[in-house]
Amino acid sequence: MKNIIFGLLLLVVSNAFSQYSLNGKIIDSDSNQPVIGATVQLQKPERAAITDLSGEFLFQNLSEGSYTLIISSLGYGTKTVKANIPEDGEIRIELSPTAIEMEEVIVSTPFHQLQSENVMKVERVTMENLERTGGNRLTDGLSQIAGVETITTGAGIGKPVIRGLSSNRVLVYAQGVRYENQQFGDEHGLGLSSSGIESIEVIKGPASLLYGSDALGGVLYLNPERYAPADSTIVDAETTYYSNTEGFEANAGIKSSGENFSYLLRGNFGSFSDYETGAGERVTNTRFTEYDLKGGVGFRNDSYKGDLRYNLNSSFVGIPEGIEAQTTSKSKMEPYQQVDNHILSLENSFYFNDSSLDFKIGYLFNNRKEFEEHHEDEEHEEEEHEEEHEEEPGHSEGEPALEMHLETFNYDLKYNFPAHGKFETIIGVQGMFQTNTNLAEEILIPDATTTDAGILATTHYHLEKIDFQAGLRYDFRRISANGYENHELETEVPALEREFNSYNGAFGVKVDLTSHFTSRLNLATGFRAPNLAELTSYGSHHGTNRFEIGNRDLDNEQNYQLDLALEYRNQHFEVSTNAFYNSINNYIFLNPTGGTMDENPVFEYLQNDAKLYGGEIGLHIHPHPLDWLHIESNYELVIGEQDNGNHLPLIPAQSVLNTIWVELPEGKNFRNGYASLSLKSVFDQERTGLFETETSGYSLLNAGVGTSLALNSMELNFRLTGTNLLDKTYISHLSRLKPEGIPNMGRNISLGVGVKF
Repeated sequence: MKNIIFGLLLLVVSNAFSQYSLNGKIIDSDSNQPVIGATVQLQKPERAAITDLSGEFLFQNLSEGSYTLIISSLGYGTKTVKANIPEDGEIRIELSPTAIEMEEVIVSTPFHQLQSENVMKVERVTMENLERTGGNRLTDGLSQIAGVETITTGAGIGKPVIRGLSSNRVLVYAQGVRYENQQFGDEHGLGLSSSGIESIEVIKGPASLLYGSDALGGVLYLNPERYAPADSTIVDAETTYYSNTEGFEANAGIKSSGENFSYLLRGNFGSFSDYETGAGERVTNTRFTEYDLKGGVGFRNDSYKGDLRYNLNSSFVGIPEGIEAQTTSKSKMEPYQQVDNHILSLENSFYFNDSSLDFKIGYLFNNRKEFEEHHEDEEHEEEEHEEEHEEEPGHSEGEPALEMHLETFNYDLKYNFPAHGKFETIIGVQGMFQTNTNLAEEILIPDATTTDAGILATTHYHLEKIDFQAGLRYDFRRISANGYENHELETEVPALEREFNSYNGAFGVKVDLTSHFTSRLNLATGFRAPNLAELTSYGSHHGTNRFEIGNRDLDNEQNYQLDLALEYRNQHFEVSTNAFYNSINNYIFLNPTGGTMDENPVFEYLQNDAKLYGGEIGLHIHPHPLDWLHIESNYELVIGEQDNGNHLPLIPAQSVLNTIWVELPEGKNFRNGYASLSLKSVFDQERTGLFETETSGYSLLNAGVGTSLALNSMELNFRLTGTNLLDKTYISHLSRLKPEGIPNMGRNISLGVGVKF
């Protein structure tokens, strides 16, 4: 691996840079008039310019080579243009008027293209739009994205589900680095705050070529907020009240940028009581409190861009067990989790004549504690037990029953070769070193180390109406786990040493059948090495009320997915359909044995081939000249089956989300006004796993309104949102509280007020 890294670094050669300039003019293709105030983004090195009253822009001090420009302006279609310096020292660019919204650059795919130019279909949504749904947590808003749902345990614990796959089958990236937080656990939440996140990108399907193990089902890529524009400072603050949980959230941040340096700092605090169902009952111990702190320092010039970021997320989340005491207290109540997540990342980009080198490193520390409920009679029994077994560890009141420290160091090095004609090529290496340490009596997974290493190559070939993309990758993983003892059962679990490897590839083609009609066909393979819980578990998981037995002989999960996407867009409407077929070899699942141990039903980890298939259909109507009116509809379907005919568990039910939203007219001081009304209809889920029951369908009505008020240099923001407005009593099929018959949250009204300078 060292030789590979050194080989990539040898590709970086010092050059004497000749300096050139790039002059351009943006005009309206219909009127030939200059487009004033258009944004021109220069990719690698990242620089931006705004067109003047003549529609002109200028970039100076550029080296010889090929550059990509992305031009966007309100009321025009976003456009990508290639320029070769010094041949194209002066260029003229035409923008076509359109009612279609401006596109953003997709970051999660290797060549950072606009979605309309991307071979792989990627869903992208801004946090601003998700927050209009009124969700308490980041995972609440994810269910608004077609093909994405969430597995929940109350209001404070949520995990993303992409086309029926979750946990270690969905990889999360935050601050540009792989995010690790013991995501194997059903009762473990995402552990990230929406504060300081600008947008979310979702790759639906295997992305092991780009990201390695655990990207078998897809990738959730969280883009952090950008720094302030050059030579500016922005200060903002916001507070939100939630009626259902009588909760509140406060957020404040400052960011500033000079010519080369930028910085930002943001803090967030939220506290929530037990949520109330549509039947008017509060679900005991669903309360939670969250602290979040984010900071960043950036530097950029014409040859280098660096971004150093840090995030601390600390949460206290109750573990619900039923509907008992009715209270709006926000104080901690046992049992509960205390989870601290630290993310430190450094992103480096080095720009050369016509190539670049990207190097990202990350350090993550996850401290997970679980505090169990104590009773006087239990304490007396523990004292007697400790006298008999003085050498065995124990915990007293106030001490965690479970404490795990997960430390992860990862790196990602990619070299972007000089473009040769229509070809763009990237090679890279990625890796991870991870340790898990137990510091309390209860052990879910043993002390262990995990080492990952992978090498990849991918290329993109562009023609006028056809784009091809292909790549190959090899990965290696070693897991070394110590032996441990289940003290309650006096059972010794032996040490484990396993190695896993896999070859994966992807091929995709995008064809512009007409100027409005685009098709995408992608075939990709993915894999997932078994996690520590699946390999080594032997004990009760109190958060899930199961006794789990691991399987030391599990093999890689390996999948093959075919994905077909069709999209038609014009100035009046957009319609898209996305079908997939996902075949998974050696799918790992929990199987009930019918027995009990430690007063819990016993489940064992087994493997069987499985398949998932379905897709999404979307419609967006924005009739011209009524550009302020938007009508959207999204349908999603996932079917998951084992080869023996049994259905896979935790598969989302079919659903349709219909939304009408309008952009309110701007006045002298009012701007960015909107109003929305949505209805999400979830069908009956009758395709259930072995230990699941069928779930009845339901419909939820949501609405929202908001605007901004400009007062000189200050901007006031107002947002009023209502979810489950009809106070429907319902149970989601993906709720971990479903076996106890506990409904989901009832009506919730949230009011947000913010200020920005």
